[in-house]
Order: sequence, then structure tokens, then C-alpha cells
Amino acid sequence: MRKLIAAISLCLAAATGVANADEWVVKSSPDDVATTADRLEAAVADSPATLLARVDHQAAAAEAGLEMKPATVLIFGNPALGTLLMQANPRVALDLPLRVLVWQDGEETKIGYLAPDALAARYDITGADETLGKIANALDQMTNKAAAAE
Repeated sequence: MRKLIAAISLCLAAATGVANADEWVVKSSPDDVATTADRLEAAVADSPATLLARVDHQAAAAEAGLEMKPATVLIFGNPALGTLLMQANPRVALDLPLRVLVWQDGEETKIGYLAPDALAARYDITGADETLGKIANALDQMTNKAAAAE
């Protein structure tokens, strides 16, 4: 099942194309990838969102006999918000539920996600500013908790 989830995540990433750097929100964490991802998972659990999957790409690579630096994707969503975007343009469902990547970049741990405004632009969603603002706020709060030193 984990391999299937990892394969689906990779396919979704490839299908949606590579996001431009200015479409991303990236933060630094003082802790390692696993600790930061654990804090993000806890932040999601404390929110109205539901965690759907946690994909450990480093572990998947190891199962394939390959090595890579730590990288974990958490996939989560809140249908009360995401549905409103999908009603505006059903194609946005390709990028929902939301995904946040926690990865090792050199000696640093980074947390990154596609900015909700970039989703709106990608799918030409208009009239959803309030919903996009709520999503942006939720992502900001959860990733700030994940990036906070214990």
C-alpha cells in the first residue's frame, strides 16, 4: 500500500508540472526531517484537516536499493474548504488534497508547499479569495508549528 501511495504521489507531482520557485512557500526548521514531519502531523491532527497519507520517500528509495536524503510528504485536506475550490474548477482536484514536503537541503531541513494563490492562478479560480485565505492561513499556522523548535 505504501508503494502505491508513493507512486500516486509521484504521478501527481509529474502531472501537475514543476512549480516555479515563486509559487512555493518555503520555511526552515531547526530539527531533522523526521522530527519536523512529526510536528507537522501533530499540527494537522489538531486542525480541522484530515491526514490522508505520509510518504517517506527516503524509505521508499531504500526499499528499491537506492539512497537519497530524507524527504517526507504529508497529504491532508479539509473538504469544507477544498470542495469550494473544486466547485469553482474541478481540475483543481488534481492538486488536492494539499501536500507539504519536508526535506533535507544540505545541512538544513526545509518545509515547502505550493501557495494557494498559485493554485488559484494555475486553475483560473476567481471569487474564492476567502477560501484561499483560510487555506493559506491554515498552511501557514501548521507549517509554523512544524518549524518551531521544541
